[in-house]
Amino acid sequence: MTTAPGGASLLEIRDLDVTFTGPRRSLRTPPTVVRAVDGVSLDVRAGETLALVGESGSGKSTVARCVLGLVRPQAGTIRYDGRELGPVDKRPPELQRAVQMVFQDPGSSLNPRMSVGAIIREAWQVHPAVAPAGDRREALAAVLTDVGLDPGVAERRPSALSGGQRQRVSIARALALRPRLLVCDEAVSALDVSVQAQILRLLIDLQASHDLTVLFITHDLAVVRQIADRVAVMRKGELVELAPAGELFTSPSHPYTKGLLAAAYDLEGVEAPFRETQEQMS
Repeated sequence: MTTAPGGASLLEIRDLDVTFTGPRRSLRTPPTVVRAVDGVSLDVRAGETLALVGESGSGKSTVARCVLGLVRPQAGTIRYDGRELGPVDKRPPELQRAVQMVFQDPGSSLNPRMSVGAIIREAWQVHPAVAPAGDRREALAAVLTDVGLDPGVAERRPSALSGGQRQRVSIARALALRPRLLVCDEAVSALDVSVQAQILRLLIDLQASHDLTVLFITHDLAVVRQIADRVAVMRKGELVELAPAGELFTSPSHPYTKGLLAAAYDLEGVEAPFRETQEQMS
């Protein structure tokens, strides 16, 4: 966890609105409209980990996909280092490289027909300036080593790896383009508790060694407590609270945040995995 109090904003989100149109209930009624994100404004400071939390359907993953340019908002602006971010296919190459994502499920985000090496080299084929063709063997070995994998796994396919190894490959693929902002969308929720601790420790170490800024999307408050500098809480598409992590856990101000904390730490079986993760990371 890197503390960045009062640092300059690397990512600025202002008045973000996203609506989705659903099916008609009948031929006589208009399509249903769901407002997934409602006027969200948020800054992510350079060098920090900002956790965006909320229950399923709160809009946090939609915000992440807007940052990546995978979802186009109906209103609002997103700026990276002072430059406006549009749809991913409209971004100049340097902005495409600068913002990368680690998805929730490595099993579905990695092409099962490609080897690990081919998956990572594909990023360099799109952005050859990052790793010239003659340097890619060494660059591939280096990025796999960075995420705690033996370079020999480059010849294997994702199906031959464990869940934790596949998520390390996903992180390596993102790091291959040398981003400054890493968006992690529920990046450890599909993993066992022991593997979660390993991946969280890896992300903390990589943030320091690669000078990363991290937007961490999750519903798991035990994870937030370990990795976040600040926490933003979303409910029904709106941002309801933003506070330093320590302050939010000790003195939350919004009733919804208090409810999330009470639900997480009062339910039987939740506190024990939290303690186990904490011990494994220490």
